[in-house]
Amino acid sequence: MKLHKDMGKRPIKEVIEAHPKIGEILNKYEIGCLECSIGTCFLKDVVAVHVLGETIEAMIEKEINEYLDNP
Repeated sequence: MKLHKDMGKRPIKEVIEAHPKIGEILNKYEIGCLECSIGTCFLKDVVAVHVLGETIEAMIEKEINEYLDNP
């Protein structure tokens, strides 16, 4: 995933605290990071580990980047 503002290289808990909308986007695709108490995974890895396929990953990437460009 190529996410704007180097967001992919940040821990998911930090990302969701700063940008709750990203948590909502992930939740929409049944990636349950909102409930995670550890949250040390990097955002780019969170999506990849769920093996959703290239099409869904591209949709998530697009939604997150659109949000980051227009918060």
